[in-house]
Amino acid sequence: MHDAAGSKHGITKKGLKGGQLGLLAVVVLGISSVAPAYSLTSSLGATVAEVGKQLPAVFILAFIPMILVALAYRELNADSPDSGTSFTWTTKAFGPFVGWMSGWGMLAANIIVLSSLAGVAVSFFYVFLGEVFANPDLAALADNTFINIATCLVFVALAVWVSYRGLHATKLVQYSMVGFQIVVLLIFSVSAIVNATNGASTTALAFDWTWFDPTRVDSFSQLAAGISLAIFVYWGWDVCLTVNEETKGTKGTAGKAGTLTALVVLGLYLVLIVATMMVSGVGADGIGLSNPDNQGNIFAAIAGPVMGPVAILMSMAVLASSASSLQSTMASPARTLLSMAHYHALPPQFASVSKRFGSPGFATIAAGSIAAGFYAVMTIISVNVLNDTIQSLGLMICFYYALTSFACVWYFRQSLFSSVRNFFLRLVVPAAGGLILTIVFVQTAVSAWSPDFGSGSELFGIGLVFVIGVGLLVLGLAVMGLTFLARPSFFRGETLRQDTPALVVPE
Repeated sequence: MHDAAGSKHGITKKGLKGGQLGLLAVVVLGISSVAPAYSLTSSLGATVAEVGKQLPAVFILAFIPMILVALAYRELNADSPDSGTSFTWTTKAFGPFVGWMSGWGMLAANIIVLSSLAGVAVSFFYVFLGEVFANPDLAALADNTFINIATCLVFVALAVWVSYRGLHATKLVQYSMVGFQIVVLLIFSVSAIVNATNGASTTALAFDWTWFDPTRVDSFSQLAAGISLAIFVYWGWDVCLTVNEETKGTKGTAGKAGTLTALVVLGLYLVLIVATMMVSGVGADGIGLSNPDNQGNIFAAIAGPVMGPVAILMSMAVLASSASSLQSTMASPARTLLSMAHYHALPPQFASVSKRFGSPGFATIAAGSIAAGFYAVMTIISVNVLNDTIQSLGLMICFYYALTSFACVWYFRQSLFSSVRNFFLRLVVPAAGGLILTIVFVQTAVSAWSPDFGSGSELFGIGLVFVIGVGLLVLGLAVMGLTFLARPSFFRGETLRQDTPALVVPE
């Protein structure tokens, strides 16, 4: 891998086991990582607080940059399939410094969401136990900091164990848990619509097409905040691309899976959102979506009135959603760490691969350990700090998705006008996606500067969401500086450049 600048060199294999996942398996992995039940139950309340009845419109608007980015990812993956995805592609387009920061943004987002997933899994585990044994004291155990953290460590350890055993074990777990989750969500949607139309719900709203009109949102800042929150619920489909070296079929399998995952999730979300609004309304009374007692966990609050005696299925679905996503999401940071170490952008330990399972063993353990430690520290400091950290996730997502979109344009700049297809898929689509996400990033950062954003916590008069989100990027610059001193070969362009050829993947 070390050679003179400007000379040609090949990519050595990372040791990952190829041919493990087909199109369906990768789509299931993507849906699991998105975690529809978990994502909606934790974000609907906050999004309603920003945009009210325009919830469906905002979710559709948030989907637009997601599908644009997915198409850009697919284009880049078809040219250079690599488990490093954003890190690899932005490095080839913009050089090692921008590429390293893109990888950092992706890692930070994944670590934050892994800690959040573990926390939600813990909460619903005890809610589930309380419902099974009809004992509210069991459900209250999640509020005990020591028990909460100890249980979280167990969940993370189990997720790491399955992930360490490779994608075959992951696939077997995900088929059952994702299938169960989708079935329960559809049962909930049907029950919600029935309750809304037969007069059983006192907070019900009649379906209205104006819910899909984004111009009814009061201000652009509210619209941007709503989109930033909604972007979070789509995030995770890019795990489809991080396993691109381990898929079977053509080299387009992973890219197709990412796009298909985004479309399936959009359809599921719209059904769930409309059904939930119809039965709950957006008011602050009863099971209304603006009721402060409901906003932290929408489905836990309204499943009983909507589903009656089978409400326990919703608790099981959210538990399955968060637990399965905790496990599947582990694939993304582990393979990003592997790729960064493979190209000498991180210490070589992260590049080690299990000989038995063909998985990035050390990187998987490291990702799980960092996520568990992050959750433990944030929980001890304050629940508000943890919640604000999760809200800063939108900034991380916009940051590295936008960079990847612009990287697509620059990387393919020589062929942008060679055909109509290239003009749209290599210029218009990624540029539009990157621009939208940049605008959302800037507007969210401006709004987050105010202490009123998020939980209302502040540091020296600056909103904690801004401090955490921007602070993580500044921390990334500092870590990159230390890495530059310790491992200069990557930053000198000796291990990964634009002329680095793509992996050899069957056509």
